[in-house]
Amino acid sequence: MNGLIDKLKKATAKVVGRRASPEEAGGRRVLFVCMGNICRSPTAEGVFRKLLEQHAPELEVHVDSAGTHAYHVGQPPDPRACRAAERRGIDLTMQRARQVTARDFGYFELVLAMDEQNRAELVERAPPEYHARIRLLLEFAPDAGRTDVPDPYYGGSVGFEYVLDLAERASLGLIEHLRRTAPPAEPQKTQPD
Repeated sequence: MNGLIDKLKKATAKVVGRRASPEEAGGRRVLFVCMGNICRSPTAEGVFRKLLEQHAPELEVHVDSAGTHAYHVGQPPDPRACRAAERRGIDLTMQRARQVTARDFGYFELVLAMDEQNRAELVERAPPEYHARIRLLLEFAPDAGRTDVPDPYYGGSVGFEYVLDLAERASLGLIEHLRRTAPPAEPQKTQPD
């Protein structure tokens, strides 16, 4: 009976976009990270969820997003990001901003930064044994012609559309990566000198 309840919780989380708790989540684990967690990373999370459901429903992936800074903790995504995503059938309104925690580095197998500045911040905060998990989202879209997802916060609606385009390209590449690779082994803890 408990197994059935757990499956129902996971299915409900997937359908309504509720973030599963770490205890509920199984399978693979991916965290999208930008600076404030109100534009790029929630957009990437929403796009990835939708494409995962469409293209790889067999993959069980716990998806979340966070920011390197605590500017907007508890707030919903930027309304402009929500409107742009909604035009593509993606609902971001249930998400709430949070800051990356120390626990995230051990829990998520991939911590995908939107740009080099946030990647460097994450590497600085993470224990060395987790550095290989921290990558740029656009590594999964090598044909994008760039490495950083630009921050649309201070621009117009075109910037939010461009973020969606990049997130879609990278999400498809990320789905293929998850299909081709096994979950990583638990890293060996480094000993202090």
